[in-house]
Amino acid sequence: MKDEAKQRIHESFHAQSMMTTLGAQLSGIAPGEVIITAPVLPGSRQQQGYGHAGLTFSIGDSAAGYAALTTIPQDMEVLTAEMKINLLAPAGGDFLRATGRVIKPGRRLVVVAADVHSVTQDEEVLIAVLQGTMVPVMR
Repeated sequence: MKDEAKQRIHESFHAQSMMTTLGAQLSGIAPGEVIITAPVLPGSRQQQGYGHAGLTFSIGDSAAGYAALTTIPQDMEVLTAEMKINLLAPAGGDFLRATGRVIKPGRRLVVVAADVHSVTQDEEVLIAVLQGTMVPVMR
């Protein structure tokens, strides 16, 4: 993967104020795959102390979207057209890791998925799976 493609993703990610608010970081970029991590901060917890589903969804959606971005031309961006989430377990742990991947690239639609894990020093638990569609758009 070319450096300018990775740079485009870094610049776009750092322009997202939501990711900054959540304390999220880009942790990996490869063709068709992007990893985003985020701590479970006090401001992103639900009433029982677990990470809020909104945190899980946000980093999963972004990881999947950036994975799609790795497959399209440099002069294009992507927007989420639809995204489904299955929440499998509470978002506990030290941080969450979302691994987004492209299922089927395309010029008009890119089908994507993401797995979100809760991570502690000793274990990783799959807490959510997402599947959706990204639409390439001109910048």
